[in-house]
Amino acid sequence: MSYIKSRKHPRPSTARSLGAASLLTGLALGAPIAAHAAGEVAADADTKTLENLEVHGQRVKRYLNEELSSPKFTQPLVDTTQTINVISNDLFTEQGATSLTEALRNSPGVGTFYVGENGNTTTGDAIYMRGFDSSSSIFVDGVRDVGSITRDIFNVEQIEVTKGPAGTDTGRSSPTGSVNLVTKHAYLRDAGSASLSLGTDDQKRATADWNQTFGEGNAFRVNLMAQDSDVPGRDVVENNRWGVATSFGFGLDGATRVFFDLLHVQQDNIPDGGVSTIGLPGYTSPDPTRPGIGDAPKVDRDNYYGTLSDYDDVTADMLSLHVEHQFDNAMILRNTTRWGRSHQEYMLTAFMGGAGNLTTPDLSDPSGWTITRNLPTFKDNRNAIATNQTSLTGSFGSGEVTHDFTAGVEVTREELDITGMGALDGSTWPDANLYAPDPDVAGLRWGRTGADGEGRTDTVSAYLFDTVKFGERWQLNGGLRIDRYDTEFSNSAACGGRRGPDCNGLPVGTVVPNVDAESSDTLFNWKLGALYKPTADSSFYANYAISQQPPGGGSLELSNSANSANNPAFDPQKAKTAEVGAKWTLAGDALLLTAALYDTTIENEIVQDPTDQQYYQNGEKRVRGIELSAVGQITDDWAVSAGFTTMDTEVIEGPGVAVDGSSELTYIPDRAFTAWTTYAFDSGLTIGGGARYSGELKRGTDGAVGTPAYAEDYWVFDAVASYAFSEQWNLRLNVYNLFDEEYVAAINKSGYRYTPGQPRSALLTVNYRF
Repeated sequence: MSYIKSRKHPRPSTARSLGAASLLTGLALGAPIAAHAAGEVAADADTKTLENLEVHGQRVKRYLNEELSSPKFTQPLVDTTQTINVISNDLFTEQGATSLTEALRNSPGVGTFYVGENGNTTTGDAIYMRGFDSSSSIFVDGVRDVGSITRDIFNVEQIEVTKGPAGTDTGRSSPTGSVNLVTKHAYLRDAGSASLSLGTDDQKRATADWNQTFGEGNAFRVNLMAQDSDVPGRDVVENNRWGVATSFGFGLDGATRVFFDLLHVQQDNIPDGGVSTIGLPGYTSPDPTRPGIGDAPKVDRDNYYGTLSDYDDVTADMLSLHVEHQFDNAMILRNTTRWGRSHQEYMLTAFMGGAGNLTTPDLSDPSGWTITRNLPTFKDNRNAIATNQTSLTGSFGSGEVTHDFTAGVEVTREELDITGMGALDGSTWPDANLYAPDPDVAGLRWGRTGADGEGRTDTVSAYLFDTVKFGERWQLNGGLRIDRYDTEFSNSAACGGRRGPDCNGLPVGTVVPNVDAESSDTLFNWKLGALYKPTADSSFYANYAISQQPPGGGSLELSNSANSANNPAFDPQKAKTAEVGAKWTLAGDALLLTAALYDTTIENEIVQDPTDQQYYQNGEKRVRGIELSAVGQITDDWAVSAGFTTMDTEVIEGPGVAVDGSSELTYIPDRAFTAWTTYAFDSGLTIGGGARYSGELKRGTDGAVGTPAYAEDYWVFDAVASYAFSEQWNLRLNVYNLFDEEYVAAINKSGYRYTPGQPRSALLTVNYRF
């Protein structure tokens, strides 16, 4: 066993705009309805002209929201010294998106590109961003969301994607960014909407959103969702879920506002284990004695190699109390208390397409070939979080120098409870026919193995952000965050095997104590930016930030493995990012253009020395590139959301991680492009569509033989058409993958299996507003 050694190289704003929340409900019916309503007001016979009173209309901004939900960002987007993509509700609703990963297609280079290892299939929102896994850096209203689950966005107002280290904003986080979901709150207007969607492959979904005022300054809002859907292009796989979200708002017209929110989501899914890569470009035989395997035809992309017994059951609950008070001097005191939990029970029958798992009775007749279903993946995990966050936002100073600041403290406890599940008595599923797999099989018996695990992380944090304005042209901003964390983890596991602890004379498979570890430290994260405004509508900026991820920071699990970053013997991994960029608002502040150059370096990576085979914490990786975006309205009727990014990745120090032997990083496209645009006619018709490009994906290195070293690049085109019959009724048709492009959306480490991209499909939605 290798030992561990250390080798070191010498803006004040309210929580939400109530007016904007009211407008979002009407946007689903299109811009023509707003114009029609305005016409009715102008024609009202009771309209009176008052002396010395000027009324100015405000343009409705589609796709663009310049205000971030977090008080830690005191300036609008055009004056924020960082790349942040804001994906609005009107944008992802118009696209028919229902999950977080679908909505994130609007942020270039962000997506689910990695299927996982063969024995550890990825579940939930496995998001990669700028070369690194960001799945543990997903937040809801600024509070970390727990569990590896698939998140529905029926109760989401907007999604904020922060690129670059976010440790100063959120505490421990992935090296290259975080995702924050802003939920729907009650607001002061009586309004409601409902939708029903039907699509190809038996897709069915219904939602409702109802807001009702009561008393003086109070309101109640409820959002409902139910979905019972197959997955286009995939046999057997299902996405079934329902949810309810309520929000009570009190004192919304006063200085003290209170929101009490509750969310409950239930999921009953059949998970997707992917498709064999046999026949894909780059595939060769994994067995030199059977070279004919490399000439086999590609399997159907709808093939399902799991069983009807596979399941992914999730229960998620969230309870939030948000209080804010605005003082006479415009300072705002906020306090958020959150309790959340998720429980995931999961079994997925995976497979490994190595030579020993492929049976080929007749090499000339692939119809008789079989593959073993030998890798069932089990999870029975409970995650919970309890936190209290308090912040004060305000301004001070006068004349040429002013300050906009936010200061706060946070106290958080996160818990993990693992129940070990596995196959019993050596039972297995029967082999699957490679070209015609049958999911209706029996044979495997599973249950509790006696193994378990418990993890806990307590964190106390304090932070300060300040933006100093020197006149109208120059700004200097900075942030500092201190996190004191304490993580404990213990588990038991079956001994023996490739990853199990030593048996010490006990029979292989005996459950024995494994990890009993603790990690504690104090993290200092900071960022510093400078900004110059040549005009009131533009800015040039430079920014530098660091972020840290301590052992156990991503999963609450510690490890005693010498090659794991979760071993408490190691220091936190650290990311440093330098960024320069420019932002402009055009078309009456309705269109935001951004351009940025970034360079991120990740230090303290765990690598193995090729000479002494020991593990050291001296690895270093880098991601750098450009990112461009345009979001908002070009004209009153023409809206657009587009983004392009390049990601030049490199292992600076340490062995390569890509199977092709290059120094590039894996599971991230070198270039990515996304665009969506619509045009609204006066007749009530809206038409539009989008395009997405993803560059080549390199897979990781391991002992696999014959599998593709990469997934090819691809283009996908979508279209939408909607028609507003009246102020109440709207009909929308979405068509996805117009040209039925066959592509690899994600691939696993060994390259034995992949997730196929969605084939051509359609979704018809009827919307009603009341």
